[in-house]
Amino acid sequence: MIDIPTAADRMPHRPARSAAAAICVALSLALYTRFAPAGVSFAPFALFMGAAMSVTAFPVLARILADRGLTRTPLGVMAIACAAVDDVTAWCILAAVVVVARAGALNELGPTLAGTAVYLIVMFTVVRRMLAALVRRSLERERRAEPLLAAVLLVALASAWTTERLGIHALFGAFLVGALMPSTDAVVVALVERLRDLMVVLLLPVYFAFTGLRTAMGLLSDPTMWAVCAAVLLVAIAGKLGGTAVAARAMGMPWRQSVALGALMNTRGLMELVILNVGLDIGVISPALFTMMVIMALVTTAITTPLVTWVTRGGS
Repeated sequence: MIDIPTAADRMPHRPARSAAAAICVALSLALYTRFAPAGVSFAPFALFMGAAMSVTAFPVLARILADRGLTRTPLGVMAIACAAVDDVTAWCILAAVVVVARAGALNELGPTLAGTAVYLIVMFTVVRRMLAALVRRSLERERRAEPLLAAVLLVALASAWTTERLGIHALFGAFLVGALMPSTDAVVVALVERLRDLMVVLLLPVYFAFTGLRTAMGLLSDPTMWAVCAAVLLVAIAGKLGGTAVAARAMGMPWRQSVALGALMNTRGLMELVILNVGLDIGVISPALFTMMVIMALVTTAITTPLVTWVTRGGS
C-alpha cells in the first residue's frame, strides 16, 4: 500500500481548482463573444463555466470507488474528500452566478441578498430544529415514516418555491432541505427506501430524457462547431484531470496515484447535467454551448472507469 498524505492542508483540491479556473477563464474569453446569450456579461458567463467545468459527480465517484474496491484505500479517501470540497465550492459559485445573472442590475441585487440572508437564517434555525423534531417523533416515538416523508416533501417544495421567488433557483431550496436533514441511519433508510423506486424508475429517466430533448445536436453542424466542442472537452480534461494530477504530485503523491486521482475527479455525470440545465434556464449559456457541455459531461464520465482501471493496474 502506498502512503498518501491525508492531512487537510495537503489536499490537492485547492491548486487543482485554481488551475482549472485559470484554464476555464481563458476558454471563456474565447467563447464569450459567440456563445454567450445577449445581455449576459462576461463575469457570470465565466463563473458559470468555471463551476460547470470543476464539478465532480459525487455519487458516480463513490460507485466507481466501490466497484474497484478503492473506497477504503488512501486514494479513495483522498478522492472523496477532494470531491466533497470541490462540489461545495462549485455549488456556492453556481448560486452566486444565478443570483447575479437573475438580478441583472446592482440595485436589484440588494433585495435578493437580503431575502436570501433571511431565508438562510430561518432554514438553519427554525426549519433545522423542526426537521429534527419530526425525525424524533416519527421514527423514535411513533415508529412510522409516512408522516416524516410527507413533511419532508412539503418542506422541500416550500423551500424550492422560496428560493425560486428569491431569484436563486428552486434546485438550491430543495438541496438545502436535504442538507439540513439529520443524517442518521434511520432517516436514510426511511426516506431512501420509499423514494428510491420513484426516483430510479420515473424521475431519473424523465430528467435524462428532458436533458436529451434540450441537447440540440443539429447546432453542431459544421467542422468549426465540432472543433470548439473538442476544445471544450480538452480544456475540461486538462483543467480537472491534469490540474488534479499535477497538484497531487506536488503534494507528494506518486505519479500513478496522482493520475488516478485526476481521473476520478474528472467524472461529472448527473451533477454536471443539473448544473448545465440551471445555466440554460437562467440564460447564461446558449443552446449550442449547452450541447457541447453535455457531450463533455458524457465523455469525461465514460472514460473515468477504464482510465482508472488502466492507471491503477498493478495495485492501488
